Amino acid sequence: MDNWAIVRYGGKQYKVSEGGEIVVEKVSEKEDSVIVFDQILLAVEGGKLTIGKPLIPKTKVKGRVLSTFKDKKVRVVKFKPKSKYLRTRGHRQQKSKILIEKIQF
Repeated sequence: MDNWAIVRYGGKQYKVSEGGEIVVEKVSEKEDSVIVFDQILLAVEGGKLTIGKPLIPKTKVKGRVLSTFKDKKVRVVKFKPKSKYLRTRGHRQQKSKILIEKIQF
């Protein structure tokens, strides 16, 4: 069976499996460094489901930071009618791509 887990990181939840990749908000670690997720909410090991209350103790997910990049541009527009006011700005959020190497149960 396939091993996977639900990880909480940066206020969001991600479904991860060994060999998979996830995209999260920018992490402070450099590229090609190891990152450990220790907030595991749910884990499946060989068909056996474990649910945390709220977290599963002694379970960790190890990953490697592949790259840091900017996401698509989001356009922000401010507009006031009848006063000829229009301001357009853009924002690109920094993201990191992480390769999941091992889920330790």
